[in-house]
Amino acid sequence: MKNKHLLGLVLAAGVALSTASCNKDEFLDVNNDPNRTTSIGLPALLTSNIIVTGFTVANDLGRATGVLVQHMAGAANQPAAYDVYNLRSAFDNSWNFELYGGSLINSKQMIDIATQSSSPAYAGIGKLLLAYNFAFTTDLYGDIPYSQALQGLSNLTPRFDKQEDIYKGNQAKNIQGLIDLTRDGLADLDKPSALVPTAASDPVYRGDLAKWKQMGNSLLLKLATTISKREPALAGSIINLAQAGAISTNANDFEVPFGSSVGNRNPLYEYNFVTRPDDQLLSQRLLDSMAVRNDPRLPIFFNTTQPRTATVNTTGTIVNPFGTFTGFQNGANAALPARIPVPNNTALTNRSRYNVYIRGTQGEAPVRLMTNFQRLFILAEAAQRGLPGYTAPAGATAQSLYQAAIRASMTKAGIADADVTAYFTANPRVANLPANSAQAINQIITQKWIAWVGNSYEAYNDYRRTGYPRLALVDNPAGDDPTSIPKRFPYPNTEINANSGAEGLDPSIRTNTPVWWAQ
Repeated sequence: MKNKHLLGLVLAAGVALSTASCNKDEFLDVNNDPNRTTSIGLPALLTSNIIVTGFTVANDLGRATGVLVQHMAGAANQPAAYDVYNLRSAFDNSWNFELYGGSLINSKQMIDIATQSSSPAYAGIGKLLLAYNFAFTTDLYGDIPYSQALQGLSNLTPRFDKQEDIYKGNQAKNIQGLIDLTRDGLADLDKPSALVPTAASDPVYRGDLAKWKQMGNSLLLKLATTISKREPALAGSIINLAQAGAISTNANDFEVPFGSSVGNRNPLYEYNFVTRPDDQLLSQRLLDSMAVRNDPRLPIFFNTTQPRTATVNTTGTIVNPFGTFTGFQNGANAALPARIPVPNNTALTNRSRYNVYIRGTQGEAPVRLMTNFQRLFILAEAAQRGLPGYTAPAGATAQSLYQAAIRASMTKAGIADADVTAYFTANPRVANLPANSAQAINQIITQKWIAWVGNSYEAYNDYRRTGYPRLALVDNPAGDDPTSIPKRFPYPNTEINANSGAEGLDPSIRTNTPVWWAQ
């Protein structure tokens, strides 16, 4: 792929962090000198920022959300701790290096340099990436340094802004919200620009600003849906305006590419197949949920431990149609299954893990951040809920949008369109929404949960916002509150220690306190 040298530098640092201790004595989030990379050109900043964004979503925070939403189960080391809700003292590196010392400061520097260079094309993309990465951060942590962050030595104790203000803005406090930041980014993309991204500098859209505008409108859909429980009318109006300009084909999904060489690989591959191959595996709960629905994505998302057999039972049904999958129970205090010989790699444990669609043959699979199927699930939910101010596209219904979302997910995974139609015919309880509205929302979000395997952050947002799918507590729960799945991530110790005087910081907040938009 392009820019391998730069990508290798970016990702080699990240891979090293993923296996290092999670307790650093450095505070990098808001002490960064905002001028430290002014010598780096805009093309290099764009490339590195995109890659760090994808890396961060799939790295340690992605592993944690993966077990919390029961896509995966933790069998050892950090994933095993996250699986039973032990999240404290775990994510200093993610906060300091990947977020505030990575994607966030890079986005701000990109905006600043682009503004100085009369290049709103770069500034617009920088604002979209900044909005996405700040949304990622506040969604996990709640109140965070936002409007006063990323100012370098001029403010060593930036205020912790309320999440409501981060999303909606607060003029009295001079806070521009994420929704308006995204709109500003979209407006910049329409302005004449001295410099524009090229195919070599843009690993996602190859410099196509029209596709970046689709990404920005999809980001508005995502932000609006996230706050729709607290602000249904605002959410409905935003979704209504943004839907026509959002990603509308799988080919234009916002997904970050990775490579197969060391330092360039997808972190889901790097961790699960190179660094810690015995730590994380398919959750038995997701396996059961997909198997009972005869979901054809199961053998695409996960590998089998035994091949498919063509045995037919007395009712004419093929037994073991996809192969045998071996999951692991979330929170189980049991030894891993015994090792068995597996073709081409006898060291693999007898369990199912991510298949090549999620992690690539050698790490080259993309990290999928915003997608066409996401748009369709968002519109299906908005139509089913009847959000104020929202009108479905002409001729569309919650039912048709729901089926289109599943179809988009399945065809993206490589299932032929005709086979999706056949699946709907054979599985009407999956294909058709029930008349009861609450049950219909459950079904929409459950299918979205399945589609988001590989990006559990989005599924974690939906679960906290809706309570769907109905996830049971893990075995042997612990953490701040053993009676509930964590509702937020705890602030890193380095942040609490270095920013103890910051307005709005509540270091005593527990992981059982919902974030603002989930209340």
